[in-house]
Amino acid sequence: MFTVKKICFSGVVMAFYIVLMLLTQNFAFGQYQVRIATSLYALAASFPFLIVPLGLANGLSNLFMHTPVDAAGGFFVGIITSFVIYLIRKYKLSDLFIFLPICFIVGLGVPIWLAPILGLPYWTLAPSLLVGQAVCGVLGVSLAKAAKGFE
Repeated sequence: MFTVKKICFSGVVMAFYIVLMLLTQNFAFGQYQVRIATSLYALAASFPFLIVPLGLANGLSNLFMHTPVDAAGGFFVGIITSFVIYLIRKYKLSDLFIFLPICFIVGLGVPIWLAPILGLPYWTLAPSLLVGQAVCGVLGVSLAKAAKGFE
């Protein structure tokens, strides 16, 4: 099930996710949270073994920059989002559907714990995350299409 190649590739993707979060933190945590790294969830369509590593990468990047609660939430949202993306490919739906989990699972899921941490109402925070995640959803669709050639 786990080969050295898959483990190495998972490590590289996790490291890339974390570095990407660090490099883009200037706009990843603003009013419109454009977290470019979340577009990497789209790789789970072609590489389902990345579901857990992508969740771990999100959790670790959140732990480095935020709280343990944010890390745990990011871990679970990363796994759920990646798994739904895998299901989209498994059931042969259009790659365009990959936009939906990246935008809506992340955009509506993260404010569940982030709103209390920041002291903001859920429905104030969620729209700004949805706007930022829409950008990432478009990038994710493009990434999934590009990754098809490497399956």
